[in-house]
Amino acid sequence: MYFGAQSFNVEYLKLLRPKHWAKNLFLFIPLFFGGEFLNVTKILDVCLGFIAFSAIASSIYILNDYRDVEDDRKHPKKKFRPIASGAVSKGAALAICVILIIGGMALAYFIRDKFLFVLAIYFFLNVGYSLGLKNIAILDILILSAGFVLRVKGGSVISHVPLSEWIIIMVFLLAMFMAIGKRRDDVLLKLESGQDMRKSIKGYNLELLNVLLALICAVIIVAYFMYSMSRETNLKFGTYRLYYTCLFVMAGIMRYLQIIFVQADSGSPTKILYKDRFIQIALVLWVASFIAIIYLKDVNIFK
Repeated sequence: MYFGAQSFNVEYLKLLRPKHWAKNLFLFIPLFFGGEFLNVTKILDVCLGFIAFSAIASSIYILNDYRDVEDDRKHPKKKFRPIASGAVSKGAALAICVILIIGGMALAYFIRDKFLFVLAIYFFLNVGYSLGLKNIAILDILILSAGFVLRVKGGSVISHVPLSEWIIIMVFLLAMFMAIGKRRDDVLLKLESGQDMRKSIKGYNLELLNVLLALICAVIIVAYFMYSMSRETNLKFGTYRLYYTCLFVMAGIMRYLQIIFVQADSGSPTKILYKDRFIQIALVLWVASFIAIIYLKDVNIFK
């Protein structure tokens, strides 16, 4: 009985996809780039926003799994999801979905009414995605990318830290980069199995996705260089040395491309982030160097 109950709890936890909550860390980007990462009050407020966003994101995942249950059962990996495998009933999944929506929206209103507005836009945009917009090639990638911009906007609204247009552009481009990589993985699965894993795949092929990856990759690197060396950024942070951090941005992107093209593993970007040591180290070094340059700029070495 104990092991049965434990398995039951694990399946319901898997239904929420907690690993994907890492995407909601984008809410902290305005604090980080705004030089407010040491402001405890604002960090706590954004932490509450993280919980609210995670609840709504999980509700969307459940809704998506509910609608795609038949397609998921054909997928070599998605067939093990709780609803597709039958471990969680459709009725129970919908009940949890409703609770998450109510709880997430209520918490968002408690944090700030403008944050509720941003979260509501994210919710309805993704409901539209689940109901059919995801079947339109290109549009599906744009909607997924917009979701990350809304996360950053939500963090800005909560913390009262204004966003630079460069940050918005780079977040959008980075999200597109990861979404294109995921679509490429779907195309590879289609070539292996002979089945369409999603309807929008009919609008993609490897040639198109390879070109898009190369294009977006180049634009991301150029955009980050321009941001780090812009007069506005230099005046805001009181230093011109942010371009040092470009090394780690390039290293992370190059490693992701290596995983996609050499190792032929362009699956979920979240899973790659969790398991790839090179990308993890590049990310840590980027964060550490950024913090050192911004928050320790008065130390002699950074003058």
